[in-house]
Amino acid sequence: MPSNIKSIARTLTIVVMVLAALFFVVGGGWLLALGGSPYYLIAGVVLAVVVRLYARGQTSSLWLYTALLLGTIVWGLWESGTDFWALAPRLDIWFLLGLWLVLPWASRPLPNAGSAKGLLSLSLIAVLATLGFSWFHDPQEISGSLARAQPAQAAPVAGIADGDWPAYGRTQAGVRYSPLARINDGNVGQLQVVWTYHTEDFKGENDSGETTNELTPIKIGDRMFICTTHQFLDALDPATGKRLWRFDPKLKADRTFQHLTCRGVSYYDGADTAGNAASVDKKLSTVSAECPHKVILPVNDGRLFAVNPDTGKACSDFGKDGQIDLQANMPFPYPGGYNPTSPPVVTGSTIVIGGSITDNLSNKEPSGVIRGYDVNTGALRWVFDTGAQDPNQMPGGDTQFAHNSPNAWAPLAYDAATDVVYVPTGVGTPDIWGGDRSELKERYANSMLALDASTGKLIWNFQTTHHDLWDMDVPSQPSLVDLKRPDGATVPAIYVLTKTGQVFVLDRRDGKPILPVTEKPVPQTVRRDPQTRGEHYSPTQPFSPLDMGPHEKLTDKEMWGATAFDQLMCRVIFHRLNYEGIYTPPSENGTLVFPGNLGIFEWGGMSVNSDRQAAFMNPLGLPFVSRLIPTDPNRPQLEKGAGTEQGVQPMYGVPYGVNISAFLSPLGLPCKQPAWMTVAGVDLTTHQVVWRKRVGTIRDSLPKLMELPAIKAGVPGLGGLISTAGNLVFIAATQDNYLRAFNANNGDLLWEARLPAGGQATPMTYEVGGKQYVVIMAGGHGSFGTKMGDALTAFALP
Repeated sequence: MPSNIKSIARTLTIVVMVLAALFFVVGGGWLLALGGSPYYLIAGVVLAVVVRLYARGQTSSLWLYTALLLGTIVWGLWESGTDFWALAPRLDIWFLLGLWLVLPWASRPLPNAGSAKGLLSLSLIAVLATLGFSWFHDPQEISGSLARAQPAQAAPVAGIADGDWPAYGRTQAGVRYSPLARINDGNVGQLQVVWTYHTEDFKGENDSGETTNELTPIKIGDRMFICTTHQFLDALDPATGKRLWRFDPKLKADRTFQHLTCRGVSYYDGADTAGNAASVDKKLSTVSAECPHKVILPVNDGRLFAVNPDTGKACSDFGKDGQIDLQANMPFPYPGGYNPTSPPVVTGSTIVIGGSITDNLSNKEPSGVIRGYDVNTGALRWVFDTGAQDPNQMPGGDTQFAHNSPNAWAPLAYDAATDVVYVPTGVGTPDIWGGDRSELKERYANSMLALDASTGKLIWNFQTTHHDLWDMDVPSQPSLVDLKRPDGATVPAIYVLTKTGQVFVLDRRDGKPILPVTEKPVPQTVRRDPQTRGEHYSPTQPFSPLDMGPHEKLTDKEMWGATAFDQLMCRVIFHRLNYEGIYTPPSENGTLVFPGNLGIFEWGGMSVNSDRQAAFMNPLGLPFVSRLIPTDPNRPQLEKGAGTEQGVQPMYGVPYGVNISAFLSPLGLPCKQPAWMTVAGVDLTTHQVVWRKRVGTIRDSLPKLMELPAIKAGVPGLGGLISTAGNLVFIAATQDNYLRAFNANNGDLLWEARLPAGGQATPMTYEVGGKQYVVIMAGGHGSFGTKMGDALTAFALP
């Protein structure tokens, strides 16, 4: 090798080691001063000695570096166990530097370096062996098997054909389970695309940052109904994907809308084939001659349409020209301020609907009132205003709904046998400061409400978070399950999934816990900050033994990064934030919120196979940071909407704004180590997690410099899952663009297919002409960062 090249290689080696040593000494000293691990400072000092010895041409530099590398392996295993993704950033930089040192152009200047190079080479092999072993011994995954086999014949659901999917959760009980088994664990690997429908509806330049398509289609007989991002309602032939008609509600959206999405539509059929069994209410209205059947379409600008499923025309005898103005009688109304983001419940007589209110904008917002409308005429039948003294008081004259009432943006559930609708509620906005909230405004916040679907009268309520300052809404459609006891008795239960990861299991007759609920003390102090102005904190919060969230508070051992450099910075940032575990109060200094604003559970809910008494869930785990910004509560309001759920939120009318962001490294990667999402199988007789698997790869998360292999990590996801009698669980949701099928019995990955865009939606399955299909909307998600698209894709066996 020419001497000038050797000189350059030696100089480059010294410069790189000096810079690395300096970074670890300074950053490691900072971390140690904050109470963190001493490893980085020690490693920096040792590396500084290594570079000094190397610069002097001493072979002992390789011996010392070998000791540092072996010590790092021991330290990494001690901190993280055999977790590949936790070990990788602890070892990667050291491995690459060690590999460089054993190469001829770096080690040639060192005399008699053969033995030292040999031992260093063995230590490099030890790094690879450690990572290889950890790849196959993942401490975060649980390997187990559900004890009960799938019955030979799945139990039918009254009023629903096995091949149909007539409601958002297939049934309005929110179970997301199909009795179809033509596609099963033995042949799912043969699935292929059979048709793709392009909506041709894309995000526009003036659309909200939270523009998404979170659609779950519905299918009744020979029709499939979908809604698009801008709420076009399309009827499709489910066998071919051909459009039969399109209805345009003429949505008037702009960038100030906090949400622009459609999760789905609802269906009314007087013959009850959609599972909306006739209400027990005797005052049923006369069935419409023009529209005896209806597709019910919520529109983001605050309207609700009824459309004839045969013709695609609005039902002129419903409301006014086929639509209802959901902004009527609202305080402080503005376009997008009240936004129906989920398909309503439809009973034999009533449409029950809630909606979203703009988070963290102002203390002068519309109401989150829940309402029941006559399914045939559109007349308002009842209200339940969660912030009013009398929640059932009908508006009239000058009477309006209560402003900033807790809303119900997630899908509702319905028990047709008892005519009870179950309503998950959120917190009254502003979400992150609640010093001005009255006891009345918090009475029904963050709760599960059981209402008479025909009258709106409260039957019971259960609160999941007290005095919420973290946006811990009840975010998912609850699931109604008839639990079978060992003695043969059946208990009607409701499963309430929360952003905190608590799964509350209640008797749906009276709201009493089936699994015990414990009130536990939670943090009350704001470290590094004075008491937040005008605020107070709940001394306890409710916890369930079925907890899919973090069982213990995060430590700096769980901080992550692509390399040791950004992992160190994540540890420093972690220690500088306020964090004492779940429910740490918001602060001006900045509070680590974990579970984060996305929650452990989101709107996807869970799937329940009652035949096997098993449930399937996809819990998420991404910390966020909230930082209160002192401001003048009397400043004039300059905005009419937020346009996003992240970034600076103004919170007009209160003494703080808030900046909400994901907890990310300087390289933009999550500071908490993976897995960020898993899929899990739960035995409902024991309420134990039987299996848990990471889901999703890093393939679509890094710069597209090269086609990377699909390495399983457990990446973030938004969307739900479904299960079938074919012993399968289907899920998309993840930040990589895949639809996957898992073995419902043990969680083994059986099949996966690339999607043309992000699949932040819940799949659906149905049957036509003896052929079973699985469909997923690949529309992407604006704020989640996945590729945007317009493709509804159907898979079937060849």
